[in-house]
Amino acid sequence: MNADLVLCADTVHTLAGGDRPVEAVAVTGGVIRAVGTRRDVRDWRGPGTEVVDLGRAVLTPGLVDGHFHPVSGLELTADVDLSGVRAPEEVHRRLAEAAGTRAPDAWVQAWGLDPNVFGGRPLTSALIEDAVGGRPAFVRLFDAHSALVTPAALRIAGVAGPREFDQRSTVVCDADGRPTGLLHESAAMELVLRHAPVEPVAARAARLHGLLAEMAATGLTGGHVMDLLGDSQDVLAAAEELGDLPLRLRFAPWCDPGVDSDGIAELVALQGRGGRRWQVGAVKFMLDGTIDNGTAWLEAPDALGESTSALWPDVHDYTAALRKLAGAGVPTATHAIGDAAVRHVLDALDGIEQSAFTPHRVEHVETLPGTLIGRFLRQGVVASMQPTHCSHFTKADHTDNWSVRLGTRRADRAWRCRDLRDAGVPVVLGSDWPVAPFDARHGLAEAILRRPALEPDVPPVGPTQGLTARMALEGYTSHAALAAGEPGGGRIAVGGRADLTAFTVDPLRADPDELAEAPIALTVVDGAVAHRAAETLAR
Repeated sequence: MNADLVLCADTVHTLAGGDRPVEAVAVTGGVIRAVGTRRDVRDWRGPGTEVVDLGRAVLTPGLVDGHFHPVSGLELTADVDLSGVRAPEEVHRRLAEAAGTRAPDAWVQAWGLDPNVFGGRPLTSALIEDAVGGRPAFVRLFDAHSALVTPAALRIAGVAGPREFDQRSTVVCDADGRPTGLLHESAAMELVLRHAPVEPVAARAARLHGLLAEMAATGLTGGHVMDLLGDSQDVLAAAEELGDLPLRLRFAPWCDPGVDSDGIAELVALQGRGGRRWQVGAVKFMLDGTIDNGTAWLEAPDALGESTSALWPDVHDYTAALRKLAGAGVPTATHAIGDAAVRHVLDALDGIEQSAFTPHRVEHVETLPGTLIGRFLRQGVVASMQPTHCSHFTKADHTDNWSVRLGTRRADRAWRCRDLRDAGVPVVLGSDWPVAPFDARHGLAEAILRRPALEPDVPPVGPTQGLTARMALEGYTSHAALAAGEPGGGRIAVGGRADLTAFTVDPLRADPDELAEAPIALTVVDGAVAHRAAETLAR
């Protein structure tokens, strides 16, 4: 053999089973061609082979983020970052600093605003209007399902009162019918966004390369992208002109309410299209919104009398569209946060013949009755979950906005990752970036700890739902492969894809907080090095 790349490490977690110890992996043409010990390397090595001995580092299958938005997220994260802000005074300061450098009619955009910052105060444009000095402003809330906009932005958009939409979106208005500045869901936000400035495609393509390289440095080798919005394909094409993407991406374009047979046919035709390291491989539905803004679909109303219906005005249309796509062999992923939404997805999928190559999955699953867990298993449905949502935006004492809206009983069944895994349900883990940070090391740690990594004084939320270290690693590897219709993937085995991650600590044995800040020695995508720590040498 004349391998392209050979990796050696004292510890290799193949996740493939077998008793034979593995210390070395040979790669040719982006595929794993052999596994063995360091003694085997001389038989694999040729004049052009790069050999990297990682020493005490630990090699695993490549980590995959099961749910994120790296391309559309370039627009979602425009301008001012409020994602780490925890006080209204800091919100004001950051927005004012940005506005102070701009013309009086220039836009200010921001993202990542946590409603908990305002301590339960009603969300209106008054919270940001003074900071931007009357300028048009668009400030996304952390979940990207709502935004605060200023009166100037509403005037530019011609929005002076309530609007009707094909999906359940809302221009929130006061008792006199005047917009308060709060917009719920994408159709309402788009009224204003279409007037806001957008970074050119070339600039976003360059930023995409930088973003994916940062992700690779945390151990990620790929991800499931839950959209293909707007000019995303143009951005991807421009990015690939700059070089291979640092991560492998699998896209699921949206199927929106009101879709007709031609729209379904277009989604089917998109399957398999792509570039060198990206491909369309599923379809995404949005069945409900979020609990924090009252647009989830719950079996009973939340504490404010909200979250009582689906985003699809007629949920039977959702069911019909999903079943048409499933019948065409297209995998589906449905955003379903509330218990009623999760139940309806399972109802819609009931009786559909499942295939390991065309899996159907439910995204988020934030509050789950125990009666539905068995249905996931019986129907062969994958749960796609983001433990970082729990650890970053809820509190153990239920004083956060999400928990207050749900009440104690429903908040106590939050992000039931462990119950699903113990029942035998595949659980793929992800970040939902830019909603939560993308760092895969933190994702692994927080799936175990149920609190923010490196913050040991923060009480865990539902600690009994914490995963074992192996379960967490599987959630980013073998279960991510199951969720993508790649049974047998996400392992280090001959014939497998050469996507690999090398940790400087053992992810199955290290303290989770130590894991969260331990550098990644090497990340390999498609058999090529996508990230290399400075001290990792080839020979």
